Amino acid sequence: MMEWFRLIVGGLCILCGLSIALIAAFGLFKFRYAMNRMHAAAMTDTLGILMVLLGLIILRGFHFDSLKLALIILFFWFASPVSSHLLAGMEVEISDKLQDNCEIEETERGGKSV
Repeated sequence: MMEWFRLIVGGLCILCGLSIALIAAFGLFKFRYAMNRMHAAAMTDTLGILMVLLGLIILRGFHFDSLKLALIILFFWFASPVSSHLLAGMEVEISDKLQDNCEIEETERGGKSV
């Protein structure tokens, strides 16, 4: 009985994560501006991968493999915001059409802030 419960809950988590990834992939093609595309990709990294790996942890049971999968989740949670921030900063610096897509205010250092 417990194996069926674990199979159903793990499968639902994986299905939820895959549907989030599918919606985010649609957003990557639908959005026209790079910042919006980056937001859709960042959501996949955080929530979609979390749900898929959580489903795998539940299906596998709590073993040493579960610890490895939990560490992968932590790695993605630390790496995704950093890479998104770096890409957003690059977009702010090099985009010619930034004023058409965002409200821009000048900072005290003279740089752009979105």
